[in-house]
Amino acid sequence: MVRSPKKAAVAAAEPIPNRERPPEPARFEASREQLLQFYREMLLIRRFEERAGQLYGLGLIGGFCHLYIGQEAVAVGLQSAMSVGKDSVITGYRDHGHMLAYGIDPKVIMAELTGRAAGISKGKGGSMHMFSVEHGFYGGHGIVGAQVPLGTGLAFKHKYAEDGGVCLSYMGDGAINQGQVYEAFNMAKLWDLPVIYAVENNKYAMGTAVERSSAEPLLYRRGESFRIPGIQVDGMDVLAVRGAAEVALEWTRSGKGPIVIEFLTYRYRGHSMSDPAKYRTREEVQDVREHRDPIEQIKRDLAAAGVAEEELKAIDNQIKATVVEAAKFAEEAPEPEPTELSTNVLVESY
Repeated sequence: MVRSPKKAAVAAAEPIPNRERPPEPARFEASREQLLQFYREMLLIRRFEERAGQLYGLGLIGGFCHLYIGQEAVAVGLQSAMSVGKDSVITGYRDHGHMLAYGIDPKVIMAELTGRAAGISKGKGGSMHMFSVEHGFYGGHGIVGAQVPLGTGLAFKHKYAEDGGVCLSYMGDGAINQGQVYEAFNMAKLWDLPVIYAVENNKYAMGTAVERSSAEPLLYRRGESFRIPGIQVDGMDVLAVRGAAEVALEWTRSGKGPIVIEFLTYRYRGHSMSDPAKYRTREEVQDVREHRDPIEQIKRDLAAAGVAEEELKAIDNQIKATVVEAAKFAEEAPEPEPTELSTNVLVESY
């Protein structure tokens, strides 16, 4: 029977039935040792990226280079809750920080940045295309939003193989406006795939403010039409991020399907090293540095836990030495042989 337009309109206005939602995440209660580990990892990303910026200026890093300075709490808080070898991670082109937070050797990351044979992608990926099957890290993707359907495919693999794994799929506030993201959302919920969509909202995408480019600027709501719940978290607080990760992993591992988490974060540098970032004021950046910096936040937590300033200075010196060693290793490592161009291009199946 064909329904009349009037009846159809009435039916469309009916409220959506109540849906189960994840609980509101609480700030993670970290031990003294966990706080120190979070501090080390965030500081390593900060110092590594500062050095990468210097090497780019010296011409030792070519192509595009997108730094993670300011966003360290997101990667460290999320990936501290993931299981290496069981779970999978995929991201866009701002990927150095994600790899460092996943425990990958800074030497091979820096070598990849400088295009050396010792790099984690043998010098062929550069800044944007890093990859490690061993760690379950599937890139590093230069096409905006391309990692989201790929991450959904990784989640399908976890469910199909019944291996208990979850895919963590990062994206930015620019990528979430891409059409392929919503095709992936639809399929992920249709099959209740174990995937966490982590939206790093650093406010500006390439250079346009969220409010000017998104009709719905509350990005955690973007999955609602697919019945994917979303939560919004302070992405400058590593303990808030870790608390959200706990909730998201419980949700996905229990078979309830995908979840969207929007992390309100900020990048201090331009979109890439070639971006002068004239679309925002120095005062805005300085205000975030002074009042919301993720490393300064955890230093306050460490002070409350009784950690002395001298211990933090010693850690800083250790991290600086690690980064100097990584840069030295990268600068001295040989470049790939020309024959490397034809390797890992085609996989033959029989």
